[in-house]
Order: sequence, then structure tokens, then C-alpha cells
Amino acid sequence: MSLLIIEESPGNRSAPKSDIPPMLRLGFRPFYLLAAAFAFISVPIWLAKYYGYADILKNVSLNWHIHEMVFGFAIAVIIGFLYTAGRNWTGLWTPRRKMLAALAGLWIAGRLTMLFADPVIAAVVDISFLPIATWLLYGVLKRSANKRNMVMVGLLSLLTLTNILFHAANLGWTGVSSIHAIHIAILIIVVLEAIIGGRVIPMFTANAVPTANPIINVRRDSVIAGFTIAACIAWAFGFPGPLTASLALAAAASQMTRLIAWQPLCTIRNPLLWILHLSYAWIPVGFVLLALSAFGLVPTSSGMHSLAIGAMAGMMIGMITRTALGHTGRPLKAGMSETWMYILVQAGAAGRLAASLSQTEIRDALLVFSAACWAGAFLLYVAVYSPYLMAARVDGKEG
Repeated sequence: MSLLIIEESPGNRSAPKSDIPPMLRLGFRPFYLLAAAFAFISVPIWLAKYYGYADILKNVSLNWHIHEMVFGFAIAVIIGFLYTAGRNWTGLWTPRRKMLAALAGLWIAGRLTMLFADPVIAAVVDISFLPIATWLLYGVLKRSANKRNMVMVGLLSLLTLTNILFHAANLGWTGVSSIHAIHIAILIIVVLEAIIGGRVIPMFTANAVPTANPIINVRRDSVIAGFTIAACIAWAFGFPGPLTASLALAAAASQMTRLIAWQPLCTIRNPLLWILHLSYAWIPVGFVLLALSAFGLVPTSSGMHSLAIGAMAGMMIGMITRTALGHTGRPLKAGMSETWMYILVQAGAAGRLAASLSQTEIRDALLVFSAACWAGAFLLYVAVYSPYLMAARVDGKEG
């Protein structure tokens, strides 16, 4: 089964009236809303602590901030997306009803314990979510003999191991840097984005733009994947700087070649498309910056923030709007609200990159600007999409 079809439920006939609360009918509903709400509040919390206005929150630190952006926000979006896509790949139901509610509750418990509880308790609760969520996805894929998408289970398993590594480092049980563990997790998500983006972005473009003819070359994509994975491995295991930089530049060049072949300029009039193309462009930008950081020319944070905000958050805001519209039975068309969400996330990414490169007093202003853009984008998502996610599909179909 393909990953291409993600925004419509299987079948064209209307579903019978369901007794399941709309919020528990499919994975995207609770997890998209939770992820957006958490994104809105978590960055301002971190910035308040950073500037000394929230000292009462003892657990809030740089480690908390970087962990929660990946294993709080991003993982919620990923699980919501994969559970929703998995329904289409297999024709089987991914977790819903009480199971979906329990999973969402476990995710919330992870956020609360990370914010307020003893680090050991927080580690146990937080670590438990991803393997359980992954196992349930694996069960659906296995029952349907859907081998193609088992790669998603593999990547989620790697993220689980990385989360364990983070907590072990945070507790002082290993000599590995907790920040480095999160950097590895970001790179794993980059690989996930490259896989999903390669499947859906050219297809979406071809379907929506009659004049577009995005090129997909399987052999070329295999080479690109090789360079990208090699660069990620080199960074994760601390290969010598020249080798890491060379692989990162090769990954950047090959990813940019791939993006150009998808004809991004054809999408400029369609926000649902240009947000995906523009966000994907941050992947080669991020790898170029990682190459420069391997030589000590720029801070590592410049590359990681480009990948985490520009690419990861950018693609996620694009997908959680697009799939929510499709799976609630609404037209796949971005309005003013969606366009502003996209602009704000991209402005936040640019501001955070500029802040990481700045050595002057303007850095603080750039940090505040970036945080305001980020929070504004996800507050707008919560305001606009909460009614969509909490109500049944407008076309009467399931999901």
C-alpha cells in the first residue's frame, strides 16, 4: 500500500452514525490539537525561564526545552499523522475510542511529569509513550501485511532508543550529552520527513497544479537517501570534521536537486503546497549549516534549529492543516488563517537562525520575535482547528 493517500478515508460511501466521540475517532484529532496547544505554551514557558521570569518551574531548563520540542510536540504530530495514514494504508482501524484516549492521556502525563515531577519518574512516564504507540502501529501494519511502511516502525523505534539515551544522559547515567541525543532525534526525524516528503510532495504538486510535472527518479532518490543517512550517522557518531562536513554537503546538494525536480516555483499560488516545498528547502539549508559547524564556522544550533523549526515544524504545520481539512471532509484549500500560520512558522525559523548567528545585542530581540511567531502560529491553529477536530466530519464519512 502506498503512503500517498493520506487525506481521505477509505471508501466513498457515507459511514453510519457513530457513537464514538469525534475527538476519539482517528489519531489526528487528539494528537494534532494537543501538539499545537503544547507548542503554543511551551516555547513562551522556556523563554520566560530563560530570562528569569519563571524560576518557580525548577524542571524547565535547556534540556527540558529541547526534549519537549521533539518528544513532546513533534512526536505527537508524528503519531497522529501515522495513525491517520495507517488507516488508509491498511484499511484497518488504528487506535481509537478508549485506546486512543489512553494514549493521549499517557502523552499528557509525560508532559506534566517532565514539567513538575522528579526526573526519574518523568523518565519512566515519558519513555513509555513512544514504544506503546509504535507497537500498536506495528500491529496494524503486520495484520495487513503492509511491509512497505514498516520503515516507519523502525524509525519510531530508533526515536525510542534516542529518548532513552536522553534520559540516561539527563540523569547522569551515561557520558553522552543529552543535547547530542536530541540532535540525533532531530536527524532521525529529518530522515522520516525525507521519506514522507518524497512520497507526497510531488504527488500533491502534480494533482493540484495542472502545468506542473514534478520528476520522481527512484535511483536518484536512493542515492540521496544514502547521502542523507550517511551524513546523519557521521554527525551522530562524531566522525572527523572534514568527513562529516563532506557528507553533509553531499546530502544538502542532493536534497536540493531533488526539491528543484519537484518544481517548487509552480506552487507559489497555493499555500498548501508552497509550505511543504519551502519547509523541505530547510533540509539542505540545515545540512549546509551543519557542514559549516563541523569546521567551527557557525554554531551547531544554527543547523539544528533550521532542521527543527524550518523543516520539521514547517512541514508539520503544513501537514496538520492539510490532513485535518481532508479528514474532516473540508476542501483542501488554505484560507487566510492557514497562510498566516505558514508565514509565522517560517518567519520564526528565519528569526531563530538569525539569533543563532548573531553575536550582538539584537540576539535577544530575535529570540523574542521567533518565539512570538511560533506561539502565534500554533495559537491560530488551536483557535481555527479546534472546532474542526472536535466535531464529526462534515461529509458524514467515518474518521
